[in-house]
Amino acid sequence: MSAPSQNSLHTALCDLLGCRYPIVQTAMGWVADAKLVAATGNAGAFGFLAGATIPPGEVEREILRVKAASDRPFGINFHMFQPNADEVIDMAIRHRLRGVSYGRGPDAAMIGRLKAAGVVCMPTVGAAKHAAKAVELGADVVTVQGGEGGGHTGGTPTTLLLPQVLDSVRVPVVAAGGFFDGRGLAAALAYGAAGVAMGTRFLMSSESPVPAQTLERYVKVRDPASIRVSLAIDGLPQRMIDNALLLELEQAGPWRRAWLALNAARKWQARTGMRTAQMLGTAWRAVREQDYSAAQTLMAANAPVLIQRAMVEGHPDEGVLPSGQAAAAIGAIVPCEQIVSDIVAQARTRLEALTAGTPQAVREHSHA
Repeated sequence: MSAPSQNSLHTALCDLLGCRYPIVQTAMGWVADAKLVAATGNAGAFGFLAGATIPPGEVEREILRVKAASDRPFGINFHMFQPNADEVIDMAIRHRLRGVSYGRGPDAAMIGRLKAAGVVCMPTVGAAKHAAKAVELGADVVTVQGGEGGGHTGGTPTTLLLPQVLDSVRVPVVAAGGFFDGRGLAAALAYGAAGVAMGTRFLMSSESPVPAQTLERYVKVRDPASIRVSLAIDGLPQRMIDNALLLELEQAGPWRRAWLALNAARKWQARTGMRTAQMLGTAWRAVREQDYSAAQTLMAANAPVLIQRAMVEGHPDEGVLPSGQAAAAIGAIVPCEQIVSDIVAQARTRLEALTAGTPQAVREHSHA
């Protein structure tokens, strides 16, 4: 058997993002900070800074922190409802970041502005129709997340959603949802994807800012069924590790949920510095442009506040634990360098075994 080619993992995604390997660290709120993004880039992957949870006025500082720790390209994410969306976009252009990630929201003019500045536009979608619309608006790459992924997610598994999206668009597609090792990367490339995006795998890294007591909950989870989807947090499907707070919210009546939501909104307003009029305007846009129900809009502040309680303050039983089902298959905290190198080595071995066409070789290397 010949040795795996050192360029066997080079894809169009590597060219677009300037990374050595087609592996993307997603922009997890409160988690994808400057240290994690820099470590991801130094390991040869591509990291997105969690711009959606950086307080107004602090975006440039976080970008400069990444640059001080790494000379590798990186990106930032945003959503249109955050109070400093314009700040994130301006800083991405000013500092010539390689890419931006986002959900639905930016219009063609805003995307055109980013593209004109050389910033790769890379939205995340959960349906083939949304992928097609994103490309119509100007997306350069599309990340498609299947239902196995953490946080807000859809109900279609990656194995069905990925081929649907690949058949519907003509730009590079990145697969997300359920990826954590080299076998997954090899499988995604075999489907026709240009790479994989992972959140939970990088959340469970040595460079992750998540407090030890919270990380312990991720390490201990063994049953993928206990990492489940619920509507109780903000009225939208969100996958997270089961805990006491989630059960309490699911059992709470409408008045209790309304009270929790109003308290969360006040805390979020204090953190972001939004005026009441701004919050009401944001809520109105959510109802009008994103088809949120009144209940979903009322509950919208729950997620960031409760995620912060667990992921920043270190109280895993009093907050939300967003997670992909992959956490049940990881079970270890290791450095980003090891995460990426292990994935790359295993993916090359799998691809070489498949190319050799020897069933025995495929079996022997299944746990490489």
